[in-house]
Amino acid sequence: MDKLQFVPMSFVNNLKYMGIGMIGIFLIIGIIMGATYAIGKLSAGKKED
Repeated sequence: MDKLQFVPMSFVNNLKYMGIGMIGIFLIIGIIMGATYAIGKLSAGKKED
């Protein structure tokens, strides 16, 4: 248990990497949403009256 230390500045230094990871997650979600929307539009046939 001697090796475990609480260093608050380490958390602050790692915020940059956590932010990059969050941006990556949102980009991937956006790409998946866009692809789903595009596939839905392309595969939907014309509606007959």
